[in-house]
Amino acid sequence: MADDIAKHRAEIDALDAKIVELLNARAAHAAAIGTLKASGGAYRPEREAEVLRRVAGANRGPLSNAVLLRLYTEIISACRALEQPLTVAYLGPQGTFSEMALGKQFGASVEALPCASIDEVFRAAETGAAGYAVVPVENSTDGAIGRTLDLLLSTPLRICAEVVLRVQQNLMAKRPSMKSIRKVYSHPQSLAQCQGWLAQHLPRAERVPAASNAEGARIAAKEGNAAAIGPEIAAGRYGLKILARSIEDDAKNRTRFLVLGTHDAGPSGKDRTSLVMTTHNRPGSLHELIASFSTCGVNMTRLESRPARTGQWEYYFYVDIDGHQQDARVAKALGELKDKAPFLKIFGSYPVAVV
Repeated sequence: MADDIAKHRAEIDALDAKIVELLNARAAHAAAIGTLKASGGAYRPEREAEVLRRVAGANRGPLSNAVLLRLYTEIISACRALEQPLTVAYLGPQGTFSEMALGKQFGASVEALPCASIDEVFRAAETGAAGYAVVPVENSTDGAIGRTLDLLLSTPLRICAEVVLRVQQNLMAKRPSMKSIRKVYSHPQSLAQCQGWLAQHLPRAERVPAASNAEGARIAAKEGNAAAIGPEIAAGRYGLKILARSIEDDAKNRTRFLVLGTHDAGPSGKDRTSLVMTTHNRPGSLHELIASFSTCGVNMTRLESRPARTGQWEYYFYVDIDGHQQDARVAKALGELKDKAPFLKIFGSYPVAVV
């Protein structure tokens, strides 16, 4: 057995040497591309999506797609940094699901800029303090993030990517046992998402709302009889032990984030286009507009209404459709909308999240 182990270890050592050589060769090509592009921008979400999809398609195990995608995201991140360092703004503080979404999309080789509000995240990218912004736009359980939708109306930024993150809630505390827990801190939304688990396992613990999951973790780290609920990243940030994983009542809960920048994403082969429009105040006007998608063979995946705040009971309609605006069918449908809708703004076309 010892000889067999030694042989496998020798093979691993040889493979590691090859992997290092190949990674540096890949990085050299990325740096060369950066030189050729000059000021063309290092972040090309459509290209990165294509690479990740190809990696997942080529995978034959034993590593899972999720593991390989994490590895390749970091490889892409490190290579991208050789072309151009990036600063990315997100809804802080550190230790939140927003920070996890940023890491999932951009990897660790970027400067992450936490902001106190969604407004500040937008402003950071609009003023150039950050090259890109990551903002939450909807949750599969709780619905749309209204402030994000409102700010999309006026921003010059474009949607160039999306990130879908599983909302995995964890119970964390300084002490390694749940027996002494008297308080549980977290964002109200997270407390609500875990109320069934809390009722069963910590029925007598006081549930204390906090401004964010990270803030709840920070407070719990200072109290011996307290715990916090939040993402795994918060435990690492605030020196807490994870006592129970995946305590959310709905295991299918997901949050969708948008990546905003100053440029459009090119076609990747599997894309989504987001837009907002208004309708004429007459019967059937909304049906008339969305009928353009059907007649052009375009699938509409989302329709969300928001008050226009004019006092006239008027609404903005936010729409997601399959396809890129450069696709012939999508371009035809959007052309019809421009002729019919009183107001139309296309937020951007971008690759569908690789999950």
